[in-house]
Amino acid sequence: MTERTPPDYDAVVVGAGFSGIYLLHKLREAGFNVVLVDAAAEPGGIWYWNRYPGARVDSQVPLYEFSLPELWRSWSWSERFPGWEELRAYFRHVCDTLKLWPLMRMGSRVESADFDAGPGLWNLQLEGGQSVSTRFLLPALGFASKPYIPDIPGIEDLAGEWCHTAHWPQQGIDLNGRKVAVIGTGASGVQVAQEAAKCARTLTLFQRTPILALPMRQEILSKKVQEREKQGYPAIFEQRRLTSGGFEAQSLEVSALEVDEATRNAHFEALWQRGGLGFWYANFADLLTDRKANRHAYDFWRDKVRARITDSDLAEKLAPFAPPHPFGTKRPSLEQDYYEIFAQDNVSLVDLGANPITGIEAHAIKTQDGEVECDLIIFATGFDAGRGGLIDMNIAGTGGRGLSRAWEDGLRAYLGMAVSGFPNMLFAYGPLSPSGFSNGPTSAEIQGDWICDFMVWLRDEGFDRFEADPQAEAAWTEMVAQAGAMTLFPEADSWYMGANIPGKKRQLINFPSVSIYAASCEEVARDGYRGFATSKFANEGCII
Repeated sequence: MTERTPPDYDAVVVGAGFSGIYLLHKLREAGFNVVLVDAAAEPGGIWYWNRYPGARVDSQVPLYEFSLPELWRSWSWSERFPGWEELRAYFRHVCDTLKLWPLMRMGSRVESADFDAGPGLWNLQLEGGQSVSTRFLLPALGFASKPYIPDIPGIEDLAGEWCHTAHWPQQGIDLNGRKVAVIGTGASGVQVAQEAAKCARTLTLFQRTPILALPMRQEILSKKVQEREKQGYPAIFEQRRLTSGGFEAQSLEVSALEVDEATRNAHFEALWQRGGLGFWYANFADLLTDRKANRHAYDFWRDKVRARITDSDLAEKLAPFAPPHPFGTKRPSLEQDYYEIFAQDNVSLVDLGANPITGIEAHAIKTQDGEVECDLIIFATGFDAGRGGLIDMNIAGTGGRGLSRAWEDGLRAYLGMAVSGFPNMLFAYGPLSPSGFSNGPTSAEIQGDWICDFMVWLRDEGFDRFEADPQAEAAWTEMVAQAGAMTLFPEADSWYMGANIPGKKRQLINFPSVSIYAASCEEVARDGYRGFATSKFANEGCII
């Protein structure tokens, strides 16, 4: 057997969000020589880049944190829905407590990753000319790491500033007294608009589709109360693995059509008053599968929102009588006073369906019916979800075939983690896994545990190469599509379906249940990690 030069590392993790940090911790604990690289200056993943005014998470405490006792026992939050600054501080606490800093190379952007079939290694080129070799490549970039900016003629002519919410300057932008235009009314658009409305000279929101936002019900939290409630944290963390969305509760087992109107509305009202995303994930069993049941939820939402809007024309634009799409088939955002800001003299709404943007000039956005003066344009236009960040890493597998080419006819991935033709690579929080349907830390731990166990198994069995079998990959991809077809999700032009990116294949990009996903992965492991071809150096592999 030919002697091989050992790689620099057993594994390289790319990305310092929840998935990357958890993988780093687990693999270090399992005895692997592992390093984490990330382009950001600090850990936090999306919470490093998303630091626009009002940016905060939509999963309530304690759901949006790791379940490791050494972390939550020594940490307390100040709000029920923490903001970006506190989330950054949490990640520093995690890295301090777990002593991960020596294994992290922040400020190291991966420019390319190429698989060398001879020695069976990945070679990574980092920004600045550095190179790193590794046996296993583990991207953990998240599903929302490549912002989408629509191609609008004239953007280069703008005399003022423009930016995407996900690329907000680290030094910040002063909104006070500005003529602000926000394009997009998803989660980031809602959050930044609520803050801009307080201080901007004018704020104009450009809406393509009404956001079906839910009340946040923000609360200030005391350390004393949290210390008392921590007794129940282990049960909460265990429960979130057993639910469809990775939260603390599951949807009801009863149909919205099996109960009378009073009972149905009482449940709607209880979830509404509780706040958060519960109206989405803890509602009736058929909310996302039956149009009639879904319409009951939409009508309840519509009436609640329209009661807060005095102008009837504006009410029809923000909360139309007929649903723009089934409720919940686009991820709901959480709001605090979003619908009230439109009563202010400095806030206005442009309905892009009736009055589309035609271009940008030095001091205004041109529309079909006129122009809107602005000196700051904020693009809250979402992401090339699932695939964008991975494609931007310029990953090339066997034969130099790039991931962008492998996915040119649509996303495919076995278990939502592995792609045929890309040996020794597993990605976390990527396409065809629960990712966008799930509470982040829940998916990070489920996938992180599975990936670590798989790598330990490979090591124990003496395998140093694996690859997803094309048939297993195709079957998984088709299964996700079939699961989606049983729901109402395909009826919305959402990023869940890839519909927000021109030219992107329309397909459900997320596995629709955390608990079923976890059970499926566990079954694969119990069956000797079936669906993967494994081999030892210079030996033939077998599909297991």
